[in-house]
Amino acid sequence: MASAEVAKVTVGESGLRDYELVVIISPEAGDEAVEATIDSLSRFITGNGGMVSTVERWGKRKLAYPIKRFLEGSYVLTQFKLKPALSRQLEANLRLSEGTLRHLLVELDS
Repeated sequence: MASAEVAKVTVGESGLRDYELVVIISPEAGDEAVEATIDSLSRFITGNGGMVSTVERWGKRKLAYPIKRFLEGSYVLTQFKLKPALSRQLEANLRLSEGTLRHLLVELDS
């Protein structure tokens, strides 16, 4: 009987999980570069079967401590759904991005 319950749970789910991502983009990047980064993130998520719920541009804010000699950065908050296996690939892409100072990806409880 326990296996039937597990089957119901896995069949009913789409395999997507809710995530929240905060990205701090270099202050040297212009508005076009910030928009290009947001578009790139959105294309990665939707191109891999995910859905972007919200994108909030918080603008330039002062950092708590210097990161790569910068004292401020452009903050962007994104909420989306994505397959768990692809979250690692998304983080790897963010680490390689030259314009991204820091990022924080959090899986939200459903």
